[in-house]
Amino acid sequence: MRLLIKNGRIINPADRLDSIADLLVEDDEVREIAASIPEDTADRVVDAAGCYVMPGFIDMHVHLRDPGQTHKETIETGSDAAAAGGFTTIVAMANTTPVVDNADTWRYVTDRADAYGKVKVIQAGSLTRGLEGKELADLDGLISAGCLVFSEDGKSVMDSSLMRRAMKIIHKAGGIVLDHCEDKPLVEGGVVNMSETDRLGLRGISNAVEDIIATRDIMLARETGCRLHLCHCSTAGAEEYLCRAKQLGIRVSGEVCPHHFTLSCEDIPDRNDTNYKMNPPLRTRVDVAALRDGLAKGIFDCISTDHAPHTAEEKSGDFSNAPFGIVGLETAAALTNTVLVNGRYLTPMGMAERMSYNPAHVLGIDRGDISVGKKADIVIFDPGKKWTVDPTQFKSKGRNTPFAGRMLTGEVIMTIRGGRVTSER
Repeated sequence: MRLLIKNGRIINPADRLDSIADLLVEDDEVREIAASIPEDTADRVVDAAGCYVMPGFIDMHVHLRDPGQTHKETIETGSDAAAAGGFTTIVAMANTTPVVDNADTWRYVTDRADAYGKVKVIQAGSLTRGLEGKELADLDGLISAGCLVFSEDGKSVMDSSLMRRAMKIIHKAGGIVLDHCEDKPLVEGGVVNMSETDRLGLRGISNAVEDIIATRDIMLARETGCRLHLCHCSTAGAEEYLCRAKQLGIRVSGEVCPHHFTLSCEDIPDRNDTNYKMNPPLRTRVDVAALRDGLAKGIFDCISTDHAPHTAEEKSGDFSNAPFGIVGLETAAALTNTVLVNGRYLTPMGMAERMSYNPAHVLGIDRGDISVGKKADIVIFDPGKKWTVDPTQFKSKGRNTPFAGRMLTGEVIMTIRGGRVTSER
């Protein structure tokens, strides 16, 4: 199969290419990039005039809910949602039922996702058995099976000694820890940012809940040499500590989610709209400004979604009792373009870096690059297309989003994984 993409603005951070050109895909690779490639050389021609042609997006933070919670999402529906959002690779978190704390469960997700083939699913292994924080998971068995990405997402490993032992094992194997930073005893039943307790009549979560564990694990990463990635950073402190850690040469990176760089806690309309309940919570406008600044300066390396689908019944409960989390795979690119690119925090090249090239580098995978000879993982994105978020049209089973009815600018037109079209408008 030879696919020719014509007239697109090719944006490739790996070689800093930013040019109107044609791109020819043959089988699963980029075969040629040139000012003009004859249409009769291809089996299919796609006119990408006015669109960006970028490396396929890579999401380092997705909850597929499979196995065990397939009423919320499945590997197949999550893959469909990812492809619709322009993603060609995603990292699935381990807080499934059962937990991915052993090689057999890891292989279940990996093999099933490979068979479906819409996106590459990198399944993370948990750090502790059952996410209970009491003893290490079968890290050696997971590593032997091929797992090199580990996360306790949804929880933090509160035992510092246990966390250090895990980091030593993972560092020796050449792996990485994706870190959910939450000092659980400090949460004290909180569900919103501390500043909103009086307005909403709900218990609050302070910035220190995140900042303390982020600081601790940066220190452990410095001691052990383990690569550390801070998930869903939400505080001004996270920008400060991550910046300082990088200056010290510590092997640490960080991500910000679109909901955290778009919304603040002041945007929560009332205590009844649980689509605004997420963990970490929406923070103050000062924090939002710091997150945008950190993304603009490259302190935060990646944009990830923390896609967390729940059923309508679960989210219909009281704010205090409804589960944390929102979906994000199908709105991430448009929010990034609307808020960060149109807001002049990022260039289109910066968008491609933080949504594809940098995540590939952090994960240590040969993706995020559409140079000639590289795998044809590609997204075609129309930066001028305006559309209104309608959750009923999502490919995901989840409809839990605070962005319903919001007009965004920028839409994924086509996603190509390994030369195969996996989604198109």
